[in-house]
Amino acid sequence: MSLPPHLVEMQREIRGYAEAFGLDAFEVIFELVSVDQMNMVAAYGGFPTRYPHWRYGMEYEQLSKSHEYGLSKIYELVINTDPCYAYLIESNSIMEQKLVMAHVYGHCDFFKNNYYFSRTNRRMLDQMANHASRIRRYMDRYGVERVESFLDCCLSIENLIDQRALFNDRMGPPKTTLAAEEEPKTVRLLQTDKSYLRGYINPEEFVAQEKKKLEDEQKRKKRFPERPIRDVPYFILQHAPLELWEQDCLDIVREEAYYFAPQAQTKIMNEGWASYWHSTIMTTRALKDSELMDYADCHSSTMGVQPGRINPYKLGLELYRHVEERWNKGQFGKEWDECDDFATKKRWDKQTGLGREKVYEVRKLYNDVTFIDEFLTDDFAREQKLFTYGLNKNSGNWEIQSREFKEIKQKLLTQLTNFGNPIIDVLDGNWENRGELLLQHSHDGVDLQPDWARDTLENLYKLWRRPTAILTKADNKGVVLRYDGKSHTEKASSLGDKK
Repeated sequence: MSLPPHLVEMQREIRGYAEAFGLDAFEVIFELVSVDQMNMVAAYGGFPTRYPHWRYGMEYEQLSKSHEYGLSKIYELVINTDPCYAYLIESNSIMEQKLVMAHVYGHCDFFKNNYYFSRTNRRMLDQMANHASRIRRYMDRYGVERVESFLDCCLSIENLIDQRALFNDRMGPPKTTLAAEEEPKTVRLLQTDKSYLRGYINPEEFVAQEKKKLEDEQKRKKRFPERPIRDVPYFILQHAPLELWEQDCLDIVREEAYYFAPQAQTKIMNEGWASYWHSTIMTTRALKDSELMDYADCHSSTMGVQPGRINPYKLGLELYRHVEERWNKGQFGKEWDECDDFATKKRWDKQTGLGREKVYEVRKLYNDVTFIDEFLTDDFAREQKLFTYGLNKNSGNWEIQSREFKEIKQKLLTQLTNFGNPIIDVLDGNWENRGELLLQHSHDGVDLQPDWARDTLENLYKLWRRPTAILTKADNKGVVLRYDGKSHTEKASSLGDKK
């Protein structure tokens, strides 16, 4: 539904405030919807034209029940397209509509200017409709249950993309073909006519080392793929014996996963930036005196922190404000870093006034991991009362484990790296020369959950059509989890001890 005249005028007002502050957003088209329609659109990830699948119905039910029981409320929804489409709930108050509009303009500025969104498809609304049309056609031809069952398998590995490839063409390596076998190479020794010099010119240690290099090189050339591949869906797409419609479905899931990847990489920054600007615009320009209490109630409920959970709105907003304050006071650079007097640092204010310029620069160049890594300081952690928590095995209660800054920062970075998912690579597509698929779990990120790992191996088996396995660790020892289509097995492996 198009906006009524009073909301059109309100949008013009809020857009004027946003542009006056220097925000540079795509054109924003607002749609007025009911609560039920908002839940439906949110269940589809903001794209009402998306392909049908049972999980969207499940998410819709969860959102509807959560709203009905008063547990949560969706105030706004905006998608990264050009122009940007955003949704307003028709039952919101005038103050809430202004707040949402200001928040949306913050998001749209972020979508347009943040580096990690620079390669996203700005016409994804049309692309999603095209995807939905193709999948509906497959459902008509092969049956809803068969296509949905295959989509279940594809969706179970949609998080196993390579987030490092966001700025590549993401085509991956070409299909591997068998090359003609080469003559085996031998170690090239230095020649000498004097027998007593041979042991000095070609020492045994050198010869053994060179032989080892040649053997490793030959093994690497025989491996398929030659090097581990992070993009698991692409490897399966290229090498699994899938039918054409199955290839298309997997390609659709993979393409949409890459589209949403920047949003996962910048959740804290994006929500923090939008919150920073709705707070600035409302408190300095748009808010009327009579709306102050309602605004304070709405804003505080959004910024509320639940025990054991990160609120990206709150963390992002406060960290932007922290950066702005530091650069306004000149609390950066060599002189600041070398100062070790607490009292001097507390009084430090060189009135440089560079805060607003700095937050615009941060908004442009960073993602959540680099944002937290560079700007989350000891002072900020202390001011925000951050801590780590965990389960006390003796009492069975969740308790505060540490308030040490390094531990807090490291835990945050671990949770954000690779979207908080385990780091998985394709290690071998012809494991033990039996055409089996072997994955490798890197232990510098999140640990595997055994039940999830087993379910994923079952879905991978349906895609690969051969037994699948993953190399991981259990009790700090290498182990291979394998599924052969009938049962799961687990066996020790020395390979995992090296990872």
